Amino acid sequence: MKTTITKKLAYIGAGAGLALFALFGLLPGSLIGGAIGINMAGLVFGLPLEPGLISRAVVLMGMLAGVLVSGLAIVTATSAAGWLVGKMIETAVPEEVAAIQ
Repeated sequence: MKTTITKKLAYIGAGAGLALFALFGLLPGSLIGGAIGINMAGLVFGLPLEPGLISRAVVLMGMLAGVLVSGLAIVTATSAAGWLVGKMIETAVPEEVAAIQ
């Protein structure tokens, strides 16, 4: 019984993390990743960047990496917070009361 409360709250935390990522993480992750991609392409091809396919691909990869890192961080943090809240509830509520529910 104890693991189901923890799992449910971890899933709720992950869902909330996805919503928070869509609201607050997508644009900043793309922006910061794009800036890193421009810097990396500038190191390889020189600044100012020419409008070539390879330099654009490097910037795109930077943007995708920024979005992925942002999403991973936000969803992992909120899922862990939900799991911790579930563990606190399990320790606070006796097993007999949790079994009745």
